[in-house]
Amino acid sequence: MTGAPDLSVVLCTFNRAPLLARALVALVAQAPESPPYEVVVVDNNSTDATRETVRAFEASGAVRYAFEAEQGLSAARNRGIQAARAPLLAFTDDDVCVADTWVSTIVQTFRAQEDLDMLGGPVEPVWEAPPPAWLHEAGLAPLAVLDYGAEPFRITLDRQVCLVGANLAVRRCIFDRVGDFSRTLQRVGDGIGSTEDQELELRVLSAGGIAMYEPRMCVRAQVPRSRLSKRYHRAWHAGHGRFYALMRDPRFERSRRGTLLGVPGHVYRSAIAELAAWARATLRFRTSTAFAHELRLRFLMAFARQRICGRPYAHD
Repeated sequence: MTGAPDLSVVLCTFNRAPLLARALVALVAQAPESPPYEVVVVDNNSTDATRETVRAFEASGAVRYAFEAEQGLSAARNRGIQAARAPLLAFTDDDVCVADTWVSTIVQTFRAQEDLDMLGGPVEPVWEAPPPAWLHEAGLAPLAVLDYGAEPFRITLDRQVCLVGANLAVRRCIFDRVGDFSRTLQRVGDGIGSTEDQELELRVLSAGGIAMYEPRMCVRAQVPRSRLSKRYHRAWHAGHGRFYALMRDPRFERSRRGTLLGVPGHVYRSAIAELAAWARATLRFRTSTAFAHELRLRFLMAFARQRICGRPYAHD
């Protein structure tokens, strides 16, 4: 590709070469009328065939390889930001396939709305196995599946919904204003429940930035069978509680009951309420409802444990 592209896609990967190949097929098969773009694949210290997989796509002229030895999703994304050449950056994952209009939708939306800083869209699931009956009540957050409806809307601090890094685009200049992805809150290896996407969005909005949900910016994500187990969802909610405690979301920190041992008073009250609700549902043999309450309780307990036993969060 000659000249600077309009959009740089940053795709970070770690030891998932077969999935990566499928993701790259979708990324290089964008519609012919798509604006100029590049794909920067950041190899986060893989030991499989990742380098060879990327090399097979480099002949397309749109794909470039970058390497980041420091393990962690934020570290890899920040390396991708450094390597990217475009004024607009998009992020996706190695288990995601983007629509063939994905690049053009992102660029056209930013061009049409010059005050926009951050853009995200739906993440549709591709089920490896039928979803279990309890999943509806337990929630889809651990699967990074996202759908806020068929209409676009702007996201504000008063109407804040979480966009996810599997389908996210940002103006490069916003990183100069608010900083890169936080390494403190990053997913490392097979870690789960991290909040690096949510915390970046919160920083953008707190700095007066504007974010938007655009349903036309659609991707599809693989949901492996392993993520459809109760064990996985328990671990995700516990991890999410720990990362959320590190993040210190100002809205969550507010409590009319003050704090005890660094934990907002409403966390204790909510934990007691969830425990009671879990007990009632269990006694009534409402297993899906009981599991949903158990997950919320695990989040709250992990949050409190991190605050009482862990270290405070400071943005890096």
